[in-house]
Amino acid sequence: MPNAKTAPPGALANIAPAGALRRPRNLAVALVDAFGLRIREGLLKVGERLPTEAAIMAEFGVSRTVVREALSKLQAAGLVETRHGIGTFVMSVGERANFRIAPEQLATLREVIAVLELRIGLEAEAAGLAAQRRSDENLRVMQASLAAFAVAIEEKTDAVAADFQLHMEIARATQNVHFVDLMTYLGAMLIPRNRINTAGFAGEDRRDYLRRVHVEHESIVNAIASKDSEAARAAMRTHLSNSRERLRRAQEAAAD
Repeated sequence: MPNAKTAPPGALANIAPAGALRRPRNLAVALVDAFGLRIREGLLKVGERLPTEAAIMAEFGVSRTVVREALSKLQAAGLVETRHGIGTFVMSVGERANFRIAPEQLATLREVIAVLELRIGLEAEAAGLAAQRRSDENLRVMQASLAAFAVAIEEKTDAVAADFQLHMEIARATQNVHFVDLMTYLGAMLIPRNRINTAGFAGEDRRDYLRRVHVEHESIVNAIASKDSEAARAAMRTHLSNSRERLRRAQEAAAD
């Protein structure tokens, strides 16, 4: 009898267009979608260990690099945690109540822009509250995330994990669990380049694009460090609005 947790041959091809899967980054995103679906449908339960890297490589026909990138993204999304020397375990089902944004809903620029609009309202207020309420430890983690982001840029990686950690820590600094819960639910969907080539749409080299994002992040963290609520709200709104406008311009250019 086939294992319910084993995807049929070509399973990844059902998650993303075949052409898109030629690039390792898109293979990793497709693998994230596959395991996210298994977790949400209960095929992998909270507390259960994921298959080994070798088993995932064999099942999906991908490289170890792709598997590790996918596991990093799942961990950044709060769906799994890796215990060194033991394995990777499911931490969350990734869905609560009736509100849901499915991965397949983020396949177009229009849909990514819609999530950014949601984030502008949510995270601008979160940044303002974080400036009022943040602890020294919250600030330390934010600054560590900034440093990790800078290192990732120079190492020519996508910096998704550091980006996600920074936005999550701002939510935690509100001292309001509902901000944390919603941000945890959104997970890796918080970071548009996790789904699409944002630098390409902006017409920029990826490293230059990420350096500009880093400057925007620094403005947010500096305002929170100074406990300036209005400046923190404005910096977060500017950061997310810049992303939205870059994608909106790309959408309009594609429609011409």
